[in-house]
Amino acid sequence: MGMIGVGSQGTGRLKEFLKHSDVRVAAICDLDESHRDRAIALVESTKGYKPRSIGDFRKLLEIKEIDAVTVVTPDHWHSIPTVSAFEAGKDVFVEKPLSYTVAEGRAMADASLNYQRVTQMGNHIHNTGDNYRRVVEIVRSGKLGKITRVHLWKTSPTANFPVVNPPTLPAGFDYDFWLGPAPKHEYEPLRSHITFRQFWDYSGGSFIDFWAHIGDLAFWALDLKAPTHISSVGGRFFLTDTTEASDNQEAILEFPDLLYIYSFRPTPLPGFEHMGSIGVLFEGTEASLVANYSHREIWAKGKKIEDFPLPAPTIPDSPGHIREFLDAVKSRNMATTCNLRYGHHLTKFGLLSNIAYRTGQRLEWNDEQEQIVNDSQANDCLSRHMRKPWSLKTQPRPATVPPPQPGQPA
Repeated sequence: MGMIGVGSQGTGRLKEFLKHSDVRVAAICDLDESHRDRAIALVESTKGYKPRSIGDFRKLLEIKEIDAVTVVTPDHWHSIPTVSAFEAGKDVFVEKPLSYTVAEGRAMADASLNYQRVTQMGNHIHNTGDNYRRVVEIVRSGKLGKITRVHLWKTSPTANFPVVNPPTLPAGFDYDFWLGPAPKHEYEPLRSHITFRQFWDYSGGSFIDFWAHIGDLAFWALDLKAPTHISSVGGRFFLTDTTEASDNQEAILEFPDLLYIYSFRPTPLPGFEHMGSIGVLFEGTEASLVANYSHREIWAKGKKIEDFPLPAPTIPDSPGHIREFLDAVKSRNMATTCNLRYGHHLTKFGLLSNIAYRTGQRLEWNDEQEQIVNDSQANDCLSRHMRKPWSLKTQPRPATVPPPQPGQPA
């Protein structure tokens, strides 16, 4: 394996891969020498060998013995290394949120099929424990009645982000390469590394950071296709630092016969404070189900139901997010449960919600064409102009899609 991006999240993923005896890390790539040195030392102390140190991901992709790579870079750097890895014959584990724009997510998903590569989007809650699987089974059983509304929440920051990076550009950090396809900007401590996601040039805030984690449960359980309209309002009610993304935001996705509401808010959903900072509430005509990563409750007529009849388990257990990917690399199973086609379908509606927020428009969405209807300003936000010399090849839409495996989201 080759590891592209070994900052805080990338190092966490590296540690997970190193737990598997059949993984050998051939090379570490990062634009910050301190990140590379730390990761190489970790591999050396854990496995007893020293991987190559590389600053340019293109050099890593030239190593023929590498079978698969991780892409755990800032969001604005997900698409180019991923598609380049496919072109080089590598399988890819890429972190969520999948892409910086809808167009880039589409290109990544299509390229994964065109080059016949195994993929996984790093949405590990999907394959951690059995809670999500049991929730999906309950919702699909019909025992909650008709679900007409699903309300998701994630608590948002109410205090300024601390400055933990050096005030001046540190030695060994190739900041211009880090900017890559993003607009040129002078170095500022908050704009890179841990807090990069709070700037529109690189991501869409904590709002998009957690979209896939909890949205996955709703999309999976309800087999959601595409909304017809998307609205989003919000603002910065608490933060006064130099970051840009919202600290309060409400997104409403209008599906046929269903309202999907994602609340990025300073407190948990009222009445469900005990569920913590993240959760989803399925509101049914017979009962409602509320869940977070590891816990679920069923409520009816204002009371928690302790003896609610549960359907028999039907969704197979997971070997784990990383193990599933590694097994798929060996078996050539392209239909992993969080492959890039599913990842793109899940991610694009969070990206569209941010477009609605930033343009102030209620978007009408054509999912077949992946276009916003009759709004050229909003449509321009589906892609971006990349700073030279960087570009991303568009991909022809594949004619066929591999069938889903048992237990995979539709």
